Amino acid sequence: MDKKINVGAGFELEIPQAYGELRVDAEKTIGSILENYPKASKMWRLLKEDPEVNACWDIANYIAVSKLKYNDHGEVHAKIVAANALKMLKILLERGVKFDFLEKGSGDVDDEHLVVLTGALLHDIGNQVHRKNHPLHSVYLAIPILNRLLPSIYGNPEIMYEIRGHILHTIYTHGAEIKDLTMEASLVGIADGTDMTKGRGRLAFDTGNVNIHSVSALSISGVEILRGEERPIEIYVKMNNSAGIFQVQEVLLPKISGSPLEQYIEIVAVSIPPGEESDQRIVHRLSIEEGRLVPK
Repeated sequence: MDKKINVGAGFELEIPQAYGELRVDAEKTIGSILENYPKASKMWRLLKEDPEVNACWDIANYIAVSKLKYNDHGEVHAKIVAANALKMLKILLERGVKFDFLEKGSGDVDDEHLVVLTGALLHDIGNQVHRKNHPLHSVYLAIPILNRLLPSIYGNPEIMYEIRGHILHTIYTHGAEIKDLTMEASLVGIADGTDMTKGRGRLAFDTGNVNIHSVSALSISGVEILRGEERPIEIYVKMNNSAGIFQVQEVLLPKISGSPLEQYIEIVAVSIPPGEESDQRIVHRLSIEEGRLVPK
């Protein structure tokens, strides 16, 4: 059930109290995509059942939400990001896109899924140290976890450490401020930006303050990863108000623009208000050209 907060002047914020369904859906998606990849499936089981990983998610969320008044950066967010990253990976592989990890000959498609999955699940654990420099914090916290879990999957130490290196790069570069250098890292970074369904926007906002951050964050009704018509991937953003375009511009655009995956992704943003209230549709289909969102 949703929780409504009246902040005065006729402005009411509606925020879902629980995101249990989002977590369950993400877990089902991850399990389904990985069912034919034994190494990645085993890593998924190890990570989700690991006490240290679960503690990292819990404390990262405690610092981000309780202390910094930020949005969710814990278990639910990590699993949504992993699910969306794997969805995009599946589409791109089906379209014959060549990934850095596979092109380099570092491993097979199973390893590719393991790298993306693990990077997505661990990318934000550094928030438990502090939001500032959290990608770096996430890296050094992830190293002992990877050193402990990866040997149960990889018998060859050199291969294991190469896999670890690819994972660490995806973790460190997931923010738009640090340029991702591999397609795997780009997947994790873009997937991070897609977790913005109704109040889950990646930009911080204060529920007691009416501004573009709070209004836009609550204008996103849903985000879907689809097979595109003009480009392999379509990120379909459904908004209940056109103010949601601020989230698209400030979160998704910086992560896609200039990334190794820019040419493969398009954004479709549709404004569909609930009930009989009307909201003029300002945007419909957007493309990224020279680092800008342009209507099509």
